[in-house]
Amino acid sequence: MTLLSDEVKALLDRPNFAHLATLMPDGSPHVDPVWVGRQGNRILVGTGEGTLKARNSRRDERVALSVVDFDNPYEEAQIRGRVVEHRADGDFTAMDPISVKYIGTQFPVRDPEGRVLLVIEADKVRYVNLPFKHTPGARP
Repeated sequence: MTLLSDEVKALLDRPNFAHLATLMPDGSPHVDPVWVGRQGNRILVGTGEGTLKARNSRRDERVALSVVDFDNPYEEAQIRGRVVEHRADGDFTAMDPISVKYIGTQFPVRDPEGRVLLVIEADKVRYVNLPFKHTPGARP
């Protein structure tokens, strides 16, 4: 397992969306936008057990995440790793704090059946903060 730098931890701890890539049975990638949480150096993604990302990661634990800062899209991290655990979260112990981070309230879909956390350990991490100012549509 690769340890996450303080910069990557901060990026994950803010309400930044991530994109999670899993592998389909034929080896092709499947990507989903996801909310993320963190426990130490492990990354948490809440989902339903029947989702494609959960099924794919049960069959092949290899995943990749791309995280871009909401306010500064030139600050980003790319993470390759493995889903090391599918942890039941029917009581929303992990999902509620993640939801509060993103929308300010507990997770609104309260059906506990099949709720699971994908627990990810990083194998390779790349962090970049480019010295650009985000000014879409600006003219020189």
